[in-house]
Order: sequence, then C-alpha cells, then structure tokens
Amino acid sequence: MQKGEDIKSCNPSDLLCVRKLCVWHPIRKFLTVSGYIRALDDVSFDLERGRILAIVGESGSGKTTLGKTILKIHQPTKGRIIYDGKDITFIKGKEIKWYRRELGYVQQDPYGALPPFMNIRQILEEPLIIHGIKKSERIYKVREVLEEVKLIPVEDFINKYPHMLSGGQQQRVVIARALILRPKLIVADEPVSMLDASVRIEILTLFRELQKKYNLSIMYITHDLSTTKYFSDKIAVMYAGHIVEMAQTYKVLSKPLHPYTQSLIKAIPDPDPRNRTLFREIPPGEPPSLLNPPPGCRFHPRCPYAMDICRREEPPVIEVDGTHTVKCWLYG
Repeated sequence: MQKGEDIKSCNPSDLLCVRKLCVWHPIRKFLTVSGYIRALDDVSFDLERGRILAIVGESGSGKTTLGKTILKIHQPTKGRIIYDGKDITFIKGKEIKWYRRELGYVQQDPYGALPPFMNIRQILEEPLIIHGIKKSERIYKVREVLEEVKLIPVEDFINKYPHMLSGGQQQRVVIARALILRPKLIVADEPVSMLDASVRIEILTLFRELQKKYNLSIMYITHDLSTTKYFSDKIAVMYAGHIVEMAQTYKVLSKPLHPYTQSLIKAIPDPDPRNRTLFREIPPGEPPSLLNPPPGCRFHPRCPYAMDICRREEPPVIEVDGTHTVKCWLYG
C-alpha cells in the first residue's frame, strides 16, 4: 500500500490511523545482521477522536512496543502512522517536537517515571519550559493540573518530592504531567498495574473523568481484561506481534472469536466463591520466539482447534460481524 492510499483509507473522525506497521529489531553479530526480532508485524488499527482503545495481551505480545512506536521512541521498520491526517511515520527535528506536544505518556511505574531530584512543581514545569511556555503562565498551569488530578490542597504537594508521596499520588503526578500541555492523545502503558487494588479504581475513574472533560483519545495498554469493561470503548487483542482480534469492548468480552481471546477471558479471576472450583482454561505452552516465529498462524502451537492450514498459511484479517475482525482460519 502506497503512502497516499494509507491516508485515503483513514476516516476523518480518526485521530490515529496505523497501517501495516512493522518494528523489527536487528540481531547483530560483529558487523553483520544475523536475524530480526519481529516485535510488531503488519499491525493496523484506527483510534477515533475522544475514544479509548485497549491494547491487551500477554507479556511479550508487542503492546508496549506498539505504544512506544506511536510515541516515536521506537522507529518503524515498515508501514505508516497517520496522526490527525498527517503522515508522521518518519518525521524528524522540529516536527517531532510538535508531535510530542500533541501526545501524553503515562508509564507503568510511577516512581521510576518521576525524577527523584526534582520536586512536583519542577517536574510539571519541565515540559512547559521545553515547549516555550511563558514563566508567568507556568505556575498557573501547574496549579490547575494538580487540582484536576485531585492533589489538593495544592500547597501540600507542589513542593514535595516523589519519595514523599504514596504510589497513587505519584501516579496522579504522572497523569498531571501527561495532561499539562493539553494533548489530544494519551498513551497509557499499564497505568494501574503497580498500584494497590483499592487505588486502581480511583485512578481509572479519575482518568475517565479527564478523558471525557478534554475529549481525549487514549491507547490503554494492559494485560488485565477485567478493567477494559469499565474503561475502554474498543479492544485490540495482540499475540506475538499481531493483532488477532479487534472490536467494540462489549463484543470482545461477550462473544470472543479468536481462541486466544477466549482463553484470556476464561483466565480472568472470578471473585464469586461458587466458581472457585471451575476449571479455567489456559493455553498450554509459551508464546513463540519473535526471532523465529512459527509458520502460518503464530498461535497454532497452542491452539486446541489448529488445522493443517493453520500450520502452513498465515490467516487474513476477516470481518465477521460489522466492525468485529479476527485473524483466524476458523472464520475463513
């Protein structure tokens, strides 16, 4: 697909449009390349303005690589990334600075994401300084965003250092830093996985309120399918560098099509004590090596429904029910 065709295939309502994206990391021995780790392989999706797309899958499925490629931390090998109608796949210099002002990033580990030698005011002022915001405006913006993430009264927090805050408070600072430049898109990489269970719902509720207030688009990267029901509008399921299923959240959770998605949903812990004795199906084996992935469908070594064609040919993306797509020969 050519560059012009990529842009034409994007809907004007989409803020982010990704087409056939590949990220291959070379394995080098001395001066020669001996192979590639195919972290992302032929990934395509759209993210509408003001919507939340959950990227789910096991560790090593390519979720974080996808997020960092959208953030321009990783360089794509092939494919196209269209942001707000503009091709930003291989932008450089001043264009990257403009693009990164349009994005916010919420990391998994809040303590590791915050510089320990800077207080909260300095941490939140830094992106404002980088992007040339006047000094007279900076303190107002810092105070405003601290109030929005409910770190109040502001005077109690603005001069503290990260180690003086709880995990939940640290993550609120990370969210504040992601929001302070008023971006259109937020990449949230496992934003609640390192927090206590009692704090997770508070952070997700806050995040959802801010998303609605500013009509944000969010890429919500998670391995926890149980939170997607309450937080996301759409789910993309990743396995071994591929998106194997994608649809509205209620469709994926109520009627999963891909055998991998079905196993993920069956593995969700159920707090109902009556169901503790129920067998939870987990696919045998381990995810494949991305240096030498299996031929055909990458899930076939673990799939209970694998057929001969699954072992020979990679399945196409099949539209089963309107916007519900799946990459599986069972529906071919």
